[in-house]
Amino acid sequence: MSDTTPDTIVLVHGLWVTPRSWEGWREHYEGRGFQVLTPAYPGFEIEVEALREDPEVIARLTVPETVDHLAAVVEALPRPPIIMGHSFGGTLTQLLLARGLGASGAAINSAPTEGVRVTPLSQARSLFPALKNPANYHRAVGFTRDEWHYAFANTVPRADSDEAYDRYAIPAPGNWIWAYGLLANFRPGHQETWVDYSADRAPLLFIGGGADHIMPPSVNRSNAKHWSRSPALTEYEEFPGRSHWTCAEPGWEAVADRALEWTLAHARPAARPVA
Repeated sequence: MSDTTPDTIVLVHGLWVTPRSWEGWREHYEGRGFQVLTPAYPGFEIEVEALREDPEVIARLTVPETVDHLAAVVEALPRPPIIMGHSFGGTLTQLLLARGLGASGAAINSAPTEGVRVTPLSQARSLFPALKNPANYHRAVGFTRDEWHYAFANTVPRADSDEAYDRYAIPAPGNWIWAYGLLANFRPGHQETWVDYSADRAPLLFIGGGADHIMPPSVNRSNAKHWSRSPALTEYEEFPGRSHWTCAEPGWEAVADRALEWTLAHARPAARPVA
């Protein structure tokens, strides 16, 4: 590995999960010789079980403080890393790259940034548990096992979905779900998920799952298309038949390998260190 090639991969988790959701990818990439960081959102550094017991830190969390926290992790590295995010982690990846951070990025089953108005029926159904009650805006909102299976793991056997739920699932900040799921495109002014689509950022690959219910391919295709105003490279690829749980469902290695192959091939070279 040359001294201008990224040697670190930063994996940004999404909502309803923690960095634990990256455990397979972390081991996979470390086996390839990379340093792998899986930073938690502020306050999420504790275990899944503890967050379930006391989700108040989840309810209070804001998008700006999370972006600032993740930016500080990236900025502390000696050379720009590859940044990959899943679900809302894909939104955060876009926000980080738009700040000029990272050598390249991958947004996997990404939640949309502001301006993406596509809302398929399966997405509306997936988000309904959080959106059905306006009071949830101020709460941490979790899925039931049935809701998790529909929204996250619809392509795997129910027993496997329940096992994943028990190991990984936590509530999500209700205000985030309302912000990108309902209100972001209708409030005046820019919202927390606004991004400058004309930014000359690092190359970015969107990866969609063909059977994803909560962030269907149409959402990711539209999000990628919004970046057409940027001079930076933006591409979209789709894995047929894969759910939102694509980072852990059987065959996840193919997704991980493609994300790494693309981000390495298109990474902006870092400046050589000063002797």
